[in-house]
Amino acid sequence: MPLSRRLLAEFVGTLLLLATVVGSGTMGMDLSEGNRGVALLANAGATAGMLYVLIALLGPVSGAHLNPAVTLVFRARGALGNREALAYVIAQIIGALAGVVLAHLMFGLEIVQWGDHARTGASQWLSEGVATFGLVLTILLGLQRRPAAMPVLVAAYIFAAYWFTASTSFANPAVTIARSLTRTFAGIRPDDIPGFIAAQCVGAVLAMLLAKALAPEVVRNDPAG
Repeated sequence: MPLSRRLLAEFVGTLLLLATVVGSGTMGMDLSEGNRGVALLANAGATAGMLYVLIALLGPVSGAHLNPAVTLVFRARGALGNREALAYVIAQIIGALAGVVLAHLMFGLEIVQWGDHARTGASQWLSEGVATFGLVLTILLGLQRRPAAMPVLVAAYIFAAYWFTASTSFANPAVTIARSLTRTFAGIRPDDIPGFIAAQCVGAVLAMLLAKALAPEVVRNDPAG
């Protein structure tokens, strides 16, 4: 598959993912008149549903990484070269930023706004490490055991992780960066980005090591199967 086509898939996929994350959180808060539990349920359900669609449709094109942590794991496992991995990460970050802007436009909000939702401290960092660990482990073991079920596996894991982690499972450096540009339900303060990304990287590395211990190496570019 030409790199340009794969990058377009990563850009569009991450754009739609972030539009869903920010848009569904905003809609949930609006419809529930500020009930955060209802907003979280809407956020988790919409995000999981969109992930299923994106992985099923874009997986055959680019692998539907939609996540720099996933891309870097596949680079470490030899599925991507340095140039490809860097291009994937750039496309994902730009797509994520565009997705936030799109959500703001759809809801008539200020296009760019610095996040003010405090997400810091040991419990938040541990949550992000656990969320990313579980996501990467799901992808790597899913490739080995149930490749055809990848859309369901990833969507189900993210839906669950929204609820069992204190951070609501960002589990994605591009998502983390982009969500610093919104003051909606989904936002995060820019100052809290480094701690989240560091925890996500640690979680991804630990998942890669455990997957290697549990199953033979799977060197592929396609977490969607």
